[in-house]
Amino acid sequence: MPPTTANPSARHKQLLEAAYDYALAHGLADLSLRPLAEAIGSSTRVLMFLFGNKEGLVRALLERARTEELALLAHLRQHDRPVGLVAAAEQVWTWLAADEHRPLLRLWAEAYARSLVEPNGPWAGFARSTVEDWLDVLAACQPQPDRESEEGAVRRTLTLAVLRGALLDLLATDDEHRVTAAVHRQLALLHWDERSGT
Repeated sequence: MPPTTANPSARHKQLLEAAYDYALAHGLADLSLRPLAEAIGSSTRVLMFLFGNKEGLVRALLERARTEELALLAHLRQHDRPVGLVAAAEQVWTWLAADEHRPLLRLWAEAYARSLVEPNGPWAGFARSTVEDWLDVLAACQPQPDRESEEGAVRRTLTLAVLRGALLDLLATDDEHRVTAAVHRQLALLHWDERSGT
């Protein structure tokens, strides 16, 4: 990757944002530099200079998507005391279920799936990093005794599995009412499980 990306210029940032908006609208599967460059008012030569090649650009786009995801997750850490796993999951689901986030989440789902079947491409490590990011934030939302226990790790893994599975269902069907009801039912069970200490 070119050294300019270590300390990106204003033009680099501008083109990355434009390319990110393009990727949100069109996905990454058939991304081609020439149509992308035309759509964002640049050239393939400039994109190659700034990002090295198509893989470098895809990596930059995935990192940009991850930055947006982490901004949401960081919000959950900004409390004087842990909000608790169920409260955190409810906030996350509200964000995930919002219509305006569907383009980002479709991009996330595409990159997640690609990283599983093309582990050596620009997607390498994306799925694993996403899981680790989310588990880390969910852990920070748990009271310390839960956070450090094996049972606490199981609960946050279950919570993540529910959110991720529900998200994929929502992206596939757009049936927000049904999926949200299922998420709330599962979170109610998790809340009861936490309170009973089982």
